[in-house]
Amino acid sequence: MKVWVNGTFDVLHVGHLKLLEYSASFGELRVGIDSDKRVKELKGNDRPFNTTEDRKYFLECLKFVKEVVVFDSRQELIDLVKKYQPDYMIIGEDYKDQIVYGSEYAKKLIFFEKLPNYSTTKILNYESISNR
Repeated sequence: MKVWVNGTFDVLHVGHLKLLEYSASFGELRVGIDSDKRVKELKGNDRPFNTTEDRKYFLECLKFVKEVVVFDSRQELIDLVKKYQPDYMIIGEDYKDQIVYGSEYAKKLIFFEKLPNYSTTKILNYESISNR
């Protein structure tokens, strides 16, 4: 089975790892990541913390991940998902009430329940996650 996950993955944390581990349990996992330019557009000039090359390398080093691809726009994301034709597309539950771009090319869309208190933004703002 082919599985697709996409996101920024700027500062890897346990929430990301649980998502990737869960996703890989369905089959061969391909991860799409936003380019540095796209991250700046979505999250502001202070982001990303890690470069595209570094984020891609971090993910490629994980045993759960088969391949990592980079996209620079919403249309490139849609085109990558369309070309890959995943059996499963998995995304965080915070997207339940939003458009999930490319999901029309996946056989099944699954929403992953995010772990509370794990957030790249919190990490970058030095907010403790020890209050779990």
